[in-house]
Amino acid sequence: MKCRHCASELRCDFLDLGFAPPSNAYLTKDALSKPEVYFPLRLKVCEECWLVQTEDYASAETFFSSDYAYFSSASRSWLDHASRYTDMITKRLGLSNESMVIEVASNDGYLLRNFVAAGIPCLGIEPTDSTAEAAEAQGIPVLRKFFGEELAKSLESEGRTADLILGNNVYAHVPDINDFTRGLKAALKSEGTITLEFPHLMELIEHNQFDTVYHEHFSYLSLFTVQRIFEQAGLRVFDVEQLTTHGGSLRVYGCHDTDQRPTLESVQQIIDEEAARGLRAKTVYAGFQQKAEAVKNDVLRFLLQAKQDGKTVGAYGAAAKGNTLLNFAGVKPDLLPFVCDAAAAKQNKYLPGSHIPVVHPDEMKERGPDYVVILPWNIFEEVGQQLAFLTETKFVTCVPHLALR
Repeated sequence: MKCRHCASELRCDFLDLGFAPPSNAYLTKDALSKPEVYFPLRLKVCEECWLVQTEDYASAETFFSSDYAYFSSASRSWLDHASRYTDMITKRLGLSNESMVIEVASNDGYLLRNFVAAGIPCLGIEPTDSTAEAAEAQGIPVLRKFFGEELAKSLESEGRTADLILGNNVYAHVPDINDFTRGLKAALKSEGTITLEFPHLMELIEHNQFDTVYHEHFSYLSLFTVQRIFEQAGLRVFDVEQLTTHGGSLRVYGCHDTDQRPTLESVQQIIDEEAARGLRAKTVYAGFQQKAEAVKNDVLRFLLQAKQDGKTVGAYGAAAKGNTLLNFAGVKPDLLPFVCDAAAAKQNKYLPGSHIPVVHPDEMKERGPDYVVILPWNIFEEVGQQLAFLTETKFVTCVPHLALR
């Protein structure tokens, strides 16, 4: 396999999580009796540009189907994050009713609805019908296609370039990251701004976030690598912020390489920190497999002991990261009988691979388990508040290590 960015041969292995189905391929009851498609879930590291990437096995269309079940609006904290971003970027860029905003991977309109409410023209680009329909129902115009250079050039030819192009948690999801980045350049006005948010590879390694690895994530990104990708496309990263979302993310600000805005010190500071943490040396990747396996073993020991002791266990959050963990550990309904989730698109379905049933959060009140495993550990505080009525229940998180809270 060649690197998706620089085409160097990939020789350095990072992580092997075995075989798993796509993490958002939730199953209906009828589908339980049919064959399920599994793909190897492995990461490699490019020793030239240091892009961490999944091995190639399937196209993006395999993972982002018309009935895609991830709806961003299901999380209150994520809605608040989107609202704060809209206020900030509108003021910073001076956006108005004469501006144009394009969001790539606009999902269910969780963010663009804020621009619609402010009277700022916008366009969502979203290939999955299920989420696009939810956005359109809120009055958000959506182009139901995958974004890339060809689509961006067609927008450019129509005079539909943007003052702001934003993409939250999409940059890691694109199989051809070079084509996607060239698309950003083509669709951007001469003095326009790009903001991209993505989980930071440095935090993944530092905090053992192996469960954020799944097939839909083609890339795991450092600022050093993103800067290289931008430069090759004729773009420049001129600012960066560190965020707490998704266990530690970056928000990069990009522009054309001819833009007169200076590159701020924050960019080099984070690149230097990544180097100090060893992100451009093979040794930092070598011991990660053992850390992931230690969590897997602890989770299995905990669930087996709980069953032996006659304790009841449930889970909250049918998140993709939870599916990675459960499939890596081989957990089935005998050890974890149910998971609650607020997203209606996931309720009354079954987790891919493990076949654990997904039920409405009200089930938690009825069952009152002894333990609740909170699979989306990144929103533990939000979930903990929602489940505060479980006064006799102990909460469990599994990453970076198993913890009773």
